[in-house]
Amino acid sequence: MSPGAHDPAPSAVELVVLLDDDGQPCGTAPKADVHTRTTPLHLAFSCWVVDRAGRVLLTRRAESKRTWPGIWTNAFCGHPGPGEPPEAALGRRARQELGTQVTGVRVVLPDFRYEATMADGTRENEVCPVFLAELADGRLDPDPDEVAEWRWTSVDDLVADVAADGTYSPWALLQLGQLLDAGCLARPGSGPVS
Repeated sequence: MSPGAHDPAPSAVELVVLLDDDGQPCGTAPKADVHTRTTPLHLAFSCWVVDRAGRVLLTRRAESKRTWPGIWTNAFCGHPGPGEPPEAALGRRARQELGTQVTGVRVVLPDFRYEATMADGTRENEVCPVFLAELADGRLDPDPDEVAEWRWTSVDDLVADVAADGTYSPWALLQLGQLLDAGCLARPGSGPVS
């Protein structure tokens, strides 16, 4: 992928998959209409990018984002479209948000589900499987409409920052705890974190 190359925004209205209380698809809605004070349960995904040294990629969401603008979070998130496999959606969003490709994609928290409410009342309400991946070529060229900043950090430094009241998205905080509990994030030379 050449520098500055991002998948173009979809020309049609982007749809998200609505879910019933059992997590089964029950319809669709335009993405632009979903995140409100009465956000319906819908399908999403979250991806943590880890390098060979065990560092994790963090991104600060662009100020123009509808939910949690300007907040640090995991590498990227998104919503599979109707009939789109989560892995395909993940590849699409890696290109759109980070201007890169990912490899070694694996689901690590397949049943993650959460709700969170912003100060203005806007809610997240998602069934959101969590994936780990690596960058295919190590390069990043984030779309500034998606990502304001990015940085690599060690698991130890991330945990210390969270403990010191570092500001992160609610889903990243919940996922971090579960990833640590499951031993999915490792410190270099020490094996899985428990």
